[in-house]
Amino acid sequence: MSKPEQLGFYFDQSLCTGCKACQIACKDKHDLPLGVNWRRVAEYAGGTWQETGDTFTPHIFTSYVSVSCNHCDNPVCVTVCPTTAMSKGPDGIVAVDESKCVGCRYCEWACPYSAPQFNEETGHMSKCDMCADHRDRGEDPACVAACPSRALDWGPIGALRARHGRTAGVEPLPDASVTRPNLVITPHRDAQRPGSGTGTVVNEREI
Repeated sequence: MSKPEQLGFYFDQSLCTGCKACQIACKDKHDLPLGVNWRRVAEYAGGTWQETGDTFTPHIFTSYVSVSCNHCDNPVCVTVCPTTAMSKGPDGIVAVDESKCVGCRYCEWACPYSAPQFNEETGHMSKCDMCADHRDRGEDPACVAACPSRALDWGPIGALRARHGRTAGVEPLPDASVTRPNLVITPHRDAQRPGSGTGTVVNEREI
């Protein structure tokens, strides 16, 4: 029997309007409490002025990044978990076993995407499992199904990369070399490389 292919997400940043339908669908589907968001949408904005003689021309930009767990090839959450509650399955999906989790939050602190989220109601960590129940029924993850712009997709990461390229990081996300995320991004026209951005996240309290 062949090994299941690593699954991943695709995000077309050029189509995203920042509506947060993906974030709301995820929260509703999993009945997540206040403060726990497995998918978040960051608004990244900035601008500069170009001076030509006495003329100043503004270049203002805004783009959005929808991000959840990227089920990385090098999942640091799994590496730092002292109880083996975090594990990477045969299909590459990183999941948390709440029966083993002691709520130490090491995974939360280690993950550069803030994917593991602490649930105060249960005292355990929680995170995206790419809607395992939906996938078992042949359905799309809730975030993908909810996107009105069709900016999100999922599937075997090899197929996604063959179709859309290998870009996996734009500001304000970390450099992809840190955890090797199974994520493909079609960048916005004003996208900037991780670590070289001139903008800021303007909705930090939301994410």
